Amino acid sequence: MAEQVMWDDNYLEENNDFDHRQDEFPYNFDFVSLISKPKDYYRILEVDYDATDESIRSNYIRLALKWHPDKKKDEDGATSKFQEINEAYQVLIDPIKRQEYDEKGMMHFDYNITEYLNRYKGLILTCNGLGMKYSIW
Repeated sequence: MAEQVMWDDNYLEENNDFDHRQDEFPYNFDFVSLISKPKDYYRILEVDYDATDESIRSNYIRLALKWHPDKKKDEDGATSKFQEINEAYQVLIDPIKRQEYDEKGMMHFDYNITEYLNRYKGLILTCNGLGMKYSIW
């Protein structure tokens, strides 16, 4: 019996050492960047980047009704989706916030070529209107 007690004591000591060693290992996962990942408010509200206030408002109403937590009581993500839609609407409907978001917030997104061309339609038209002989497309 005495040997078994010693074994249990050793076992507890080893487990305590293991718990302390786990704290020493660095994690390779960046939680901060996950939390602070920028959001594409235009994509959330399902509107074009040059959308009018009217289309932003109508899509907001449609999506808010669709994702309202009272309508989707069974879905866990409905509340967070509804809050995300509301946040996007608050930024895009205010002209000052929208301009600031367009200038600073949109720099952090990776676009494929189609999304990039949709985002910068005006720039493309300007380049083509500069008297270039050959099309860049």
